[in-house]
Parts: sequence; C-alpha cells; structure tokens
Amino acid sequence: MQKLNFGDGDRIRIKKETDSGVVVYEGIVMPTASRNIVIKLDSGYNIGIRPENAEIEVIIPLGVKEAIKEGERKVEKWKKSLPLLYILSTGGTIASKVDYRTGAVSPQFSTEDILEAIPELGAIANIKGKVVYSILSENMRAEYWRKLAAEVYNEIKNGADGIIVTHGTDTMGYTAAALSFMVRTPVPVVLVGSQRSSDRPSSDATMNAISAAKVAACSDLAEVVVVMHGSTSDDYCYIHRGTNVRKIHTSARDAFQSVNETPIGAVYYDTSDIDRIRIVFSSPYKKRGEHELELRDKLEENCTLIKFYPGADPAILDFFVDQGYKGIVEGTGLGHVSAEWIPSVSRAVKQDIPVVMTSQCLYGTICARVYDTGRDLLHAGIIEGEDMLPETALVKLMWVLGQTTDMEEVRQLMHENIAGEIKGRRVV
Repeated sequence: MQKLNFGDGDRIRIKKETDSGVVVYEGIVMPTASRNIVIKLDSGYNIGIRPENAEIEVIIPLGVKEAIKEGERKVEKWKKSLPLLYILSTGGTIASKVDYRTGAVSPQFSTEDILEAIPELGAIANIKGKVVYSILSENMRAEYWRKLAAEVYNEIKNGADGIIVTHGTDTMGYTAAALSFMVRTPVPVVLVGSQRSSDRPSSDATMNAISAAKVAACSDLAEVVVVMHGSTSDDYCYIHRGTNVRKIHTSARDAFQSVNETPIGAVYYDTSDIDRIRIVFSSPYKKRGEHELELRDKLEENCTLIKFYPGADPAILDFFVDQGYKGIVEGTGLGHVSAEWIPSVSRAVKQDIPVVMTSQCLYGTICARVYDTGRDLLHAGIIEGEDMLPETALVKLMWVLGQTTDMEEVRQLMHENIAGEIKGRRVV
C-alpha cells in the first residue's frame, strides 16, 4: 500500500482499479477514523474508498486552495440604481461550512464568503456587511441581542435600505422577538438562516438568502421578520412576523411556521431568473416610513421561562425567586399550574416579581377564568400572556422590565400589542 501523502482538506484525485475497470474519483479529503479514504465529492456527498490498488494525486493542497480563494475575490462595483442592503452575520448554519480538518460544520463564513457563495445577491442590491458574531445559535445571549440591535439601528441610521441578519435556526425566534421590541424600524429587518449548510447539495441557504434579500431590499415592509422555506421544495419562502414564528421541526426545510396567525406573505422563487421572484403579502403589515427609527435596547436579563409538568415541585419557582430573578413566565393548557404552586406564585408577586402565564399548547389563548385554579392564580396576581408564544412572552418581559419596574406599568405593557405579539389587537 502506498504512503498517503495528503491531508484533511486537500483536493485529491483517486484512480481505483475495480473488476469493471479503472474508476476516477475527485474531491476534498474528510477526516475519518477508518482505514478508508473519505472524500467529499463535488455533488456534496461523501464516499469512502479503500486505498488498496489506488493511485492518488493531490490536485490542490488545503493551504494553496485557501490562498487561491483569497486572491480570486473581487470587489463588486456598486450600481447607483440598486438599494443598499446591509448583512449582519451572527453565524449559524447559513454562515457555516464543513471544516475539513475536523469534519464538523462550524460557523466561519464572513459576509464576503456569503456573497461569494451566493453572487446573485449582488444583482438585487449593493451589499455591505460585517460579522457581528460567529456563533452557533445556542450560544446567543441577551447581551448579544443588545449589541445586535445597536448594529441594526446604526446601519439604518447610516442609510441602509434594508437589513439582513444571518442567524442559526434553533434560537432565531428568540432573537427575532428581541429585535422586534428593541428596534422600531422604518425599513425591513429580515432574519434568515438555513437548515443545511451551503456546501451540501440539499442546502436551503441560497434560496432563503435570495428571498430574504428580495424582502429586505425590494419590499415596502417595515418590520422585523423571519424569511425561511415555506415547503420542502425550492418553490417559495414564507415571511413570518418576528414575534409569532417558531421552529417546529428539527431538520425539515419548512421547519418554521407562524403560530396563531398566517404568515405576513410569501416569496415565490424562480430558479431561472431572480427578476421574476415575486413577493405577495397576504396580511396587514407595517410599511416603510410608518415609524421613525428608534432604539429601545434596555433589557432585564434575569428572567426565566419555566415549563410546568405534572407533579412539578413549587420549590422550582421559589428557587428562582430566591436567586434574585426579576420575572418569570410559565404555564400549561389554558394557563394553569397545580394548586400547590399558588402560594409560591403569590409570594413572587408580593415581592414585585411579575409572573406571566402562557400556554404550552402554542395555538389558542389562555383563559384563567374557566377553572377555580385559574381564578386563584388571577387572585394571586399573575399576568395573563394571552396568545403569546412562551418564548416571545419571555423576551417581552425582559424588554418591559428594561423600561420600567413599576408593577402596574409592567402589567399594562405586557397587555399591550407592541410588535404584533398579541394577535387580534392593534399594534401600538
């Protein structure tokens, strides 16, 4: 067996003798613990090849490949007729690729990488951008939301006609809700992600990004929204309001749905001509110029979301109170917990810690007036979360407590429909 003079990330060509003749494979070397040579083909799929009776040639070593890539990058000429679109990258799968040294998918695409991977964006708008964070979305924090909100605010203030925020899908709903409350925007602010990284053949990154760019640059929308695949095919994306969207599937391309309302609209994709991509709105939305730009980025981070379950010990609630948490969101069904929890709820409220009741059912609204337990909770001082998503209610409570600590004002703001989070009410 020949000595294997290549490494992970190198592009190699393998000529393999088989019973039916010589077969040639070409691709990128992937890490493996097996004796086989594993390469990623240009199709995006991996294949394992036994090294016996194989002739192996290194086409482009990893270091040379990266140098060539840097040297080939071109500075795009701006077109005065196109709007200015600013991409703020936070990481996630849409800004990820395979690290051929480890085999793992990691967030390492810069804005330039995204433009290189999706050159069609340059035909939609003049693109500027920066990497705000390069993290997987489970590492997002409230303090990061503040910086991101400030970046969005600054770029709109500096003349951006639209903003795209690339984000991991797992916690994108939280960030979308946070930006919805923290930035009152006169232009579109579009969060976008992908379920599969852009170097995979089944990736949804290109279509999602182009659809997001169309909404951000070419529509009259002026809200924070999420744009993601609307079906498993490459035919349309939905436009979801940032306070009403949830990821409901771990890996499907159409993982995102609007809860308790229909999507604001859809982007009908055309793979042959981006000029034929259509945006169709089906629900009322805020339009460009309706609001003056405003940054309201104060948050109270010490809030928590509790999931009540049968037999749950009320000491859970007491723990967060004793730890100094300033706000609590919890609930089941119509917004109930067991009777054993009511003294702990009352204790929290008496210490000026708002307790917001939401439902684990997602669809429908809570109503604490149907059963005795609910009425007892109302008497204890809970705030009804109506039909807000639990995660949206959590983010809103953090934002409300950043504006005021007066319990009556907190209660009033939690009942106001500020960013479309309470369906069926006029947005204030």
